[in-house]
Amino acid sequence: MPDKFLTIAEVADHLQLSAQGVRSLIQSGELPAIQVGARHLWRVPESAFDEYVERQLAATRQMVAAGAARAPRGTEA
Repeated sequence: MPDKFLTIAEVADHLQLSAQGVRSLIQSGELPAIQVGARHLWRVPESAFDEYVERQLAATRQMVAAGAARAPRGTEA
């Protein structure tokens, strides 16, 4: 089945980020996306979004296992 595509707003909502935060992920290459249409709007393949989330979860699991998890802001000693 072909991929569905997510808008920047949809990705931002899923990740609880700003639209600019999502654009930064796209521009850095961390989140694959394509530009479509005459207005060159960004669209993120759903499978690329899912893979990005899985990579982030795996990296977080590694960080926690290594004891390198950061304390939430405002709770540092």
